[in-house]
Amino acid sequence: MFTNVLLDNAIWTVRRAFKRSKAPIWRSLEDELLAPRSNRREVNVSKLENVTKNDEVIIVPGKLLGAGAIGHRLTVCAFSISEVATKKIMGSGGRIITLDDLIESHPDGKGVHIIG
Repeated sequence: MFTNVLLDNAIWTVRRAFKRSKAPIWRSLEDELLAPRSNRREVNVSKLENVTKNDEVIIVPGKLLGAGAIGHRLTVCAFSISEVATKKIMGSGGRIITLDDLIESHPDGKGVHIIG
């Protein structure tokens, strides 16, 4: 049986962040990543347009897909992002960051939202 090294690294990164800061968002994100793959979230860009505001920081513990349009800037961290979604986020002036960068810039998890 093969293991997903990227997923294991993400889980350990979130676990270390929780141990350092005791921020509940990191524990919740760890639980999301430990869930079975069939339960992982798939979120379209159109949902981000509807549930977020300008300059928000969000995490998608699953895959971000490119259906729909977005008209405001977001900072997005996702386990997997489609090429179309990347173009739409970047085209609206947003940023896509890694999990390590997100934890470094928001160690206490304040202002970060889990979307899905």
